[in-house]
Amino acid sequence: MKAKVLSLKGEVTEEIELPEVFSEEFRPDIIKRAVLAIQSHRRQPYGPNPLSGVDYSWENWGPGHGYARVPRWKLGRRAVVVPQAVGGRRAHPPKPERKWAEKINKKEMRKALRSAIAATANEEIVKQRNHLFDGELPKIVTDEIESVNRTKDVAEVFKAIGVYADVERAKDRKRYRAGKGKMRGRRYVKKRSVLLVVGRDGGVVKAAKNLPGVDAVLVKDLNVELLAPGCHPGRLTVWTKSAVVYLGEWLC
Repeated sequence: MKAKVLSLKGEVTEEIELPEVFSEEFRPDIIKRAVLAIQSHRRQPYGPNPLSGVDYSWENWGPGHGYARVPRWKLGRRAVVVPQAVGGRRAHPPKPERKWAEKINKKEMRKALRSAIAATANEEIVKQRNHLFDGELPKIVTDEIESVNRTKDVAEVFKAIGVYADVERAKDRKRYRAGKGKMRGRRYVKKRSVLLVVGRDGGVVKAAKNLPGVDAVLVKDLNVELLAPGCHPGRLTVWTKSAVVYLGEWLC
């Protein structure tokens, strides 16, 4: 399978043979397992102090007072320590020592990565994520884009190759988050847009990330979550020629 390489002005400069990874079988089930495994490694352990609800000076009043015989705080009459009483401790609180990380086989993770890469070249799968683009997929650009270090210049390149409409879609759909996440540093929700994969960073990674919903990454740091945000494969991806060549050597 061949693909066109575009210049920074959107003109076809050459055609290259795509690596076999772009013909990989589509496996959304394995992709979902891989994304959830990656996300689980970012989860922080949480739980109460081991002495929470127990570290009291208490006594049992015993019979004859018309009150339940449960431990009571010495400085008052409220019940403490026992979980069945009002104001008592939690019976089974979350444990800080719990391991949240999910395991996944190396070959399975590699299969998921190959499948997620292949999904970026399938127009039907990409359109299911509501991405907007013109022309054929995959979008491959010359390595000149790696030296672009201004955000407005990256935007001009995206307009020339027909993917800037998706950036505008992400910008227009930015909204306030529903719920208490607004108070915890997550005030806004925005859509994922273009993923730019480069072989070398000459300043374009920082410049591209300033665009709404756009992510930029070196091809050696590529992972399944970037290619399939929210476990949904088919992200609109722009590759550089060197990144595609690297895929052929890395995932052959």
